[in-house]
Amino acid sequence: MSRPRARQTGGRPGTVPVKVLFVCTGNAARSQMAEGLATHLGEGLIEAYSAGTFPAGMVMAHAVAVMEERGIDISRHYSKGLDDVPGPFDLVITLCDSAVQECPAVLLDAAHQHWSTPDPSFVEGGPDEVREAFRRVRDRLESQIAALVDELRTGGRGDDAAPCRRKSRE
Repeated sequence: MSRPRARQTGGRPGTVPVKVLFVCTGNAARSQMAEGLATHLGEGLIEAYSAGTFPAGMVMAHAVAVMEERGIDISRHYSKGLDDVPGPFDLVITLCDSAVQECPAVLLDAAHQHWSTPDPSFVEGGPDEVREAFRRVRDRLESQIAALVDELRTGGRGDDAAPCRRKSRE
């Protein structure tokens, strides 16, 4: 499937960015952090988007704060649904187990990877424990996205995964 050429970005000259969608349930933390990290680390190789299967309507303050620790500003991000992002995508990365189970038909044409990522908003404890959980998730996503960027820099397209297939509901 060919796409129209995208605008020139900070990637290699003549390179069309890989259009990546990060999906979780609420689009309030994990997918927002992944979008910010992919935009930052991808340096024009990735055109990143995020969405939720059931958008929460807000981005969590802890997510904004731990991204700021990395110098990445996601304070203007907002929670979006799958219909709010401009497909098609070259790669869809689901970040939570409920999102992968709800893989909608609109995503079936893209390569798919599932990065089962814990939801830091469900950590028990005070603000310090919750903030640390958000840092752990950020660091995990940062490592995974850095590996994806390395693959793209060496000529891969991040699409070696199988297309997403809807699970049957019996």
